[in-house]
Amino acid sequence: MNVPTVAVADLPADAVLLDVREGDEWAAGRAPGAQHLPMSEFTARLDEVPDAEPLYVICRSGHRSARVVAFLARQGHDAVNVEGGMQSWAARGRPLVADDGNPPDII
Repeated sequence: MNVPTVAVADLPADAVLLDVREGDEWAAGRAPGAQHLPMSEFTARLDEVPDAEPLYVICRSGHRSARVVAFLARQGHDAVNVEGGMQSWAARGRPLVADDGNPPDII
């Protein structure tokens, strides 16, 4: 299944961003305002998926988020994979935040 994708540069300013990386990745560095729902807990927490159309899904490189987008599409959600993930986000100089005041890092 081909999943819809969008480049970081083409993300709308009002995009609802769902980060599906694991907790340590999230804590190390994330997009401000992103919502977090780890892929490993996704099906158990499906009721926590943000109600946004489209929903933009991001991970570290775009592979896990593509799988989540495909899953969401099968459930009837309008979801879009963020191409290149947080690595592309950081490479484009987009803002990052981290827990505990540490310098943000994409791990």
